[in-house]
Amino acid sequence: MSKIVVIDDSKFMRNLLTRFLEGAGHEVVAREGVPAPELRDMVLEQDPDLLITDFQMPLYNGVVVTRLVRKAKPGLPVVVLTASHDPLVMKALLLEQVSRILHKPLHSEELLDAVRDVL
Repeated sequence: MSKIVVIDDSKFMRNLLTRFLEGAGHEVVAREGVPAPELRDMVLEQDPDLLITDFQMPLYNGVVVTRLVRKAKPGLPVVVLTASHDPLVMKALLLEQVSRILHKPLHSEELLDAVRDVL
């Protein structure tokens, strides 16, 4: 199937997303938030088909992650997970042309449907 990089500062969410995605046959590389140069290098090394990221993390948010990974790999589909319904957050993500925004709490079917749609 596809290679998917998951970036989330929550170990629980990384494990949950990995379980959902691997259960559907995808290869998953899950990481905690990493500094910008390491994120760029990781995307270049891993060459994923999709990146899934949390919106709010200690180092930076989903908008910044999207910008950084698309500099390394233009056109890479990005799915952003968020608990926020703030219109300013939604607008910022839409301006970055993220492939999909999913709201927490997240169900496996919703995640896997989004993955199928963007790949």
